Amino acid sequence: MPARKRFGQHFLHDPAVIDRIVDHIAPAATDHLVEIGPGRGALTEPLLDRCPHLDVIEIDRDLAPALRQRFGGWPGFTVHEADALGFDYASLGGDTPLRLVGNLPYNISSPLLFTLLASPAPITDMHFMLQKEVVDRMAAQPGDDDYGRLSVAVASRARAERLMTIGPGAFQPPPKVESAIVRVRPRAPAFTIDCQRDFDRILQAAFSARRKTIRNGLKALLDQSAIIDAGVDPGQRPEQLTPAEFAGLANRFTAQAG
Repeated sequence: MPARKRFGQHFLHDPAVIDRIVDHIAPAATDHLVEIGPGRGALTEPLLDRCPHLDVIEIDRDLAPALRQRFGGWPGFTVHEADALGFDYASLGGDTPLRLVGNLPYNISSPLLFTLLASPAPITDMHFMLQKEVVDRMAAQPGDDDYGRLSVAVASRARAERLMTIGPGAFQPPPKVESAIVRVRPRAPAFTIDCQRDFDRILQAAFSARRKTIRNGLKALLDQSAIIDAGVDPGQRPEQLTPAEFAGLANRFTAQAG
């Protein structure tokens, strides 16, 4: 099947890269794996070789029959013809932990990631191939050049770790950018967020004015005394603050609004 631009398809085909990815995932025979966007099945076969229980979610209705024909002999293999953004992951295994993998289309990567992090499904970890610059932002720490709104938003919900970089030549057709594999482990943060909406609002305001100090960037939401009460130096810039400090600002805003 040819790659379809409207689905953002870039099919992985390099055997050495595929082997390294599967080694990073390290699937066990007792795992319940869920592959998002299997495409032509480049990762599907080596995953099934190690783990016989695999659900795949494929939006392309021309690819789904080919996957069933190729892998239908595995008794634990199931194809779901669905949009990964709207799929009910909690329906797959009840209380059984899920491990998610996939080569995600770049145009849905961030929305899908946050949909999964908000899902009630018991997700143990996720190994996704994304645009490298997105992975760099996800895994960035305070003070890093790539540290920003995405870094803090992910850190408040999970731990993200970049595993490997993949060049365009590993795909057909080759994308115009480098890709990377990220491991995401959902977890509760070591700090409290009283209102997720307010937390996201503070992040948006702060990083929309990232060249400004927190005092100036948040002046429409918090005055200087409120920022100090939250334990934050109002003269700092957004990229200097930890996720816990952003949570403190958001909680102060929530209390003030209430």
